[in-house]
Parts: sequence; C-alpha cells; structure tokens
Amino acid sequence: MAKEKILSEIKDAEGNARKMVENGAKSKQDRITSARAEAREILKQAEADAHRSAQNAIKSAEETLSAEKEEIVRTGRSEAEAIAKKASSKVDKAVDMLLTEFERAVHA
Repeated sequence: MAKEKILSEIKDAEGNARKMVENGAKSKQDRITSARAEAREILKQAEADAHRSAQNAIKSAEETLSAEKEEIVRTGRSEAEAIAKKASSKVDKAVDMLLTEFERAVHA
C-alpha cells in the first residue's frame, strides 16, 4: 500500500506541476497580449501627439509667412506710392519738354 500511496502522490505532484506549467504559460501569454495592446495604445497616442505637433508647427509657419507677406505688401505699396508721387511731379516737366520739342519740330 505504501507503493500505491507513493505512486499516487507522484501522480498528484505531476498533475500539480503540469497545472503550474499551464498556468505559467497562460499567464505569460496574457502578459504578452496585454503588453502588445499597451504598445498599440502608446503608438496610437504618439501618432496623435506627432500629428498635433505638426499641425501646430504648420499653423505657426503660416502665421509667420502671413506676417512677412503683409510686411512685403506694405513695403511694396509704400514704394509704389513714392514712385507714383515722384513720377507725378515730373509730368509737367515732361509735357513742357514734349511741347518744346514738338514746337521745334514744327518750326523747323
């Protein structure tokens, strides 16, 4: 009977060991699955953060370009007005010169 008891205990120990190995494998698989899901979430969040950061950078660059454009347009208008005023002041002189040349050509 002692042999049977020993064999029974060995069988029980083997069963317990098998269950421990199965539980360990299941636990390992559960951790891997959980870690992969967490990694996917981290990547998803990182992509969202990167997209948000890129949009902010684009917006900032557009604002800078808009300000530069306004300054260039303002400078261009100012220069155009100065040129127009300068040209306007020379119109009378040009007309007088043309009349003088025309009269010279007619009387020649």
